[in-house]
Amino acid sequence: MMDQSHDIELTLLLEAIYRVCHYDFRGYSQASIARRMEQARLHFGCASLSMLQHLVLHQPDVMRELLNFLTVQVSEFFRDPSYYKRLREEVLPHLRTYPSLKVWIAGCSDGEELYSMAILFREEGLASRTIFYATDINPEALRKAEAGIYALDRIALFTDNHRASGGRTSLSDYYTAAYGAAVFDRSLRAQAVFSEHSLVSDQVFAEMHLVSCRNVLIYFDRDLQDRAIGLFDQSLVRGGFLGLGLQETLAFSRHHQNFTEFSSREKIYRKQLIPRDDEGLRHVA
Repeated sequence: MMDQSHDIELTLLLEAIYRVCHYDFRGYSQASIARRMEQARLHFGCASLSMLQHLVLHQPDVMRELLNFLTVQVSEFFRDPSYYKRLREEVLPHLRTYPSLKVWIAGCSDGEELYSMAILFREEGLASRTIFYATDINPEALRKAEAGIYALDRIALFTDNHRASGGRTSLSDYYTAAYGAAVFDRSLRAQAVFSEHSLVSDQVFAEMHLVSCRNVLIYFDRDLQDRAIGLFDQSLVRGGFLGLGLQETLAFSRHHQNFTEFSSREKIYRKQLIPRDDEGLRHVA
């Protein structure tokens, strides 16, 4: 009975967040969202999720803090270095053929992946012709991303990752260390656009050559995963690239036929150069 009551409370809380705050977490993995809500309940000192719902409904500022529990903000520079190494060696040679490039970092969190991409593209001579779109549903995460300030004790890991990714320079070339923090060079975000965007409810906003959305889809249920992949499909140019997290796949998506597997281990996909009809047969538009 208690489990049933808890499930009802969680459903009502998510519905309240959607109706009042316009953030839609109803399609997130139930196990993941329940775990995060429990952490939030304890943080706010609520005896139940119903009490947390009361705070959401009657104290507007609560939602800003609650978002920090509901969105993923754990990342690092050049996370999974083999992903960036494959981009460097096999994807960027294709992108180099375009006169201008657009790259979408979907679910950018605190900005680690954005700066990793900016450094990668600079090292490969593509930064000046690339616009990076860094999006997230959490405005606080976007503020941190735009600031580009990270704890100095994380830099050793970032440096190791950068080196393993095939980095052509020293990571220290891109930041200034002071007072226990590393401040990354403003020039790295000169070509970046930071914007709130929800994969749950928002639409495509530009035509992209590369979409990188890593370790986000694992928190969505199957329907929401399909919606997000559909957005990426619509946003990518023919022959554009989609990068997912190592635990994510297009295999079960109804959009999978629109992509070919470019790198199975690094979960990099390429949008079909020739479109397919509804039966999955190739045809020329």
